[in-house]
Amino acid sequence: MELLDDSVVPARARDVKQEAREFADEYIAPNAEAYYESGEYPWEVLEAGMDAGLVAQDIGEEYGGKGFDLAQVLAIAEEFYRADAGIALTLQLASFGAEMVEQYGTEEQKEEYLRPVAENDQISGLAVSEPQTGSDLAGMTTEAEKVEGGYELTGEKYWVGNAVEADWLTVYAKTGESDDRYSNYTLFIVETDSDGYEAEHIPEKMGMRASKQGHIVFEDCFVPEENVVGSEGGGFYVLADFFNHGRVIVGGHGLGLAAAAIEEAEAFIDEREAFGRTIDEFQAVQHTISDMRIGFESARALNWRACEKVANNEDAGYWAALAKTKSTEVATDCAEQGMKLHGGRSILTDRRIARVYRDVRIPVIYEGANDIQRNLIYRQSR
Repeated sequence: MELLDDSVVPARARDVKQEAREFADEYIAPNAEAYYESGEYPWEVLEAGMDAGLVAQDIGEEYGGKGFDLAQVLAIAEEFYRADAGIALTLQLASFGAEMVEQYGTEEQKEEYLRPVAENDQISGLAVSEPQTGSDLAGMTTEAEKVEGGYELTGEKYWVGNAVEADWLTVYAKTGESDDRYSNYTLFIVETDSDGYEAEHIPEKMGMRASKQGHIVFEDCFVPEENVVGSEGGGFYVLADFFNHGRVIVGGHGLGLAAAAIEEAEAFIDEREAFGRTIDEFQAVQHTISDMRIGFESARALNWRACEKVANNEDAGYWAALAKTKSTEVATDCAEQGMKLHGGRSILTDRRIARVYRDVRIPVIYEGANDIQRNLIYRQSR
């Protein structure tokens, strides 16, 4: 039975979902193992994705994109992540942060920065987390000091996708000291060739090795005033809204990974023989697969419901947190069970299930760790 069927997918997203599946089968899956082993940035696959019209196309048509909505981006995420999480993350981070520029930026910013990303001439990124601070968005210490004509950024950012590769980033920095700690932050467009911007890749990760994250040091990095996104002091609120949409997509990351784990487990049990028969004939094995599918189908139904709720701004924070938490934790469970069913072969590094097992540890952390999501779920349900 097809795991990522389109019966729960809105009709408007089904064509792009099929395009994403065909692309993933041709370009992502065949290259997944090689890029995992090398840890190199998958420029060739990224460029193919750009040529296929599947990268950065959530940017509006008036700025060179296709205007993909939340459901269409979620549909792409499911298919890409089933093929390989590391390459998929690279493809989806190519326009990371651009959505905020489109929604809150000036027309001049959109023409100068959005259009080249939508037309696949540039890639972007988002710099929020810091070496000692991740989930506490109102606890970041990188500062933007007001100077003549703009601001000077001083501080560090960590876990930044495309910190080295991007042409520009949306950077979250502190601009105030008011008692309302949530009104002290502002978003800036920062070109990565600016003086005072230095970036290097962080140490190698255990999973998603085809996606590269970096450590940025800002030292009196000048940013012109016209590069403020939205208003000074409004950065936290812009980012909170952005993450609601992002968490639905991260739920799609989990769904794709869960589907990959289930596929690998089912293929293995159909071939592995023990005690004179294939192990799919054992009831304990059948129950394990059944539990994996129960978890997967539950998460997928919730995720697609959340997609509609967030798109319509109906208790968006609540539904986004539910979807992100459930889908990424189901992926973790499915990978764990898939490893168990593979037995000793599960620890071989050339096994897809072993890659999935390493990769699933990452989406439970990024876009807000799941314990933080539980805080949000509780507060927003009261």
